[in-house]
Amino acid sequence: MEALVCRKLGDPTTPPDSSESTALTISKSHPIPALTSPTSIRVRIKSTSLNYANYLQIQGKYQEKFPLPFVPGSDYSGVVESVGPNVTKFKVGDRVCSLANTGTFAQYIVVDEKDLYGVPDGCDLVAAAALPVAYGTTHVALVHRANLKPGQVLLVLGAAGGVGLAAVQIGKICGATVVAVARGTEKVEFLKSMGVDYVVDVSKEGVIDSVRAFLKTKKLKGVDVLYDPVGGKLTKESMKLLNWGAQILVIGFASGEVPLIPVNIALVKNWTIHGLYWGSYKWNNPSILEDSLKELLSWLARGLITINISRSYKLQQANLAFLDIRDRKIIGKLMITFDDPKTITSKL
Repeated sequence: MEALVCRKLGDPTTPPDSSESTALTISKSHPIPALTSPTSIRVRIKSTSLNYANYLQIQGKYQEKFPLPFVPGSDYSGVVESVGPNVTKFKVGDRVCSLANTGTFAQYIVVDEKDLYGVPDGCDLVAAAALPVAYGTTHVALVHRANLKPGQVLLVLGAAGGVGLAAVQIGKICGATVVAVARGTEKVEFLKSMGVDYVVDVSKEGVIDSVRAFLKTKKLKGVDVLYDPVGGKLTKESMKLLNWGAQILVIGFASGEVPLIPVNIALVKNWTIHGLYWGSYKWNNPSILEDSLKELLSWLARGLITINISRSYKLQQANLAFLDIRDRKIIGKLMITFDDPKTITSKL
């Protein structure tokens, strides 16, 4: 099978195999994984999502380190191709999605049946591949951790990215007043089309004055929940907008700068700071993850949430997708999609 292999740590924006020193290489004869237990399932991957975490992993800058060489990847969707003798939940041909630490930038993956989720009828399979990490992270953050309530004010930084768009949509489902921060006219107009209550274009105006003016028109005091996948200067500015008793959701640091949150102010204002490493729920509290993804798939099937696929690439074009991530050219999600599965046949 074909697989994108990280053979050494380095720049994922360099075309695979463009020199002997590139981080990424395309393997055209990578071994098709065999079933590993009576309850294991082999999935023929239809699509896999590219996340900022993958960008960091290949550079060796992520909190988890993987032994070289490895096949990157995270969330994916596909069709069940083979099942172990004790599998009861799925059959060959079922449409499924899930997430993995690594291994999804390839045509096949083997997982245990307990780690797979059925994709309901009416759900696009490519959209389902974009769901687990971005929307799963956001659902656990806003619904489980922050317990976002109707009427509260939610401030979303980096609102046009994968997790940002998820936060905007889930915030509206929860009944919150959603204030989004993005950069550039295209992103701002898209967010407005999503029903956001107010959008700040940081390429034209400052966050503090702009949001304060909006809140004043709505007779609102401040922000109740800060959703922050960006970090850096933007976090520092946004904290000046927080109410007493506000909650800060630390999602990531796309700016490249880890912000310093003054705990003396957190004390005085009774703030709650949530660190959210979503992937760790798989080992520490998997039932939260399972319930979250099932609800998200239900929402997707009912049209309550929509997945905006910014671009789809072939495996050989992965470096172009990583360029989009680096240069922040994305509105929503980036995907790798595989060719017609009829041309991919496993003999195992």
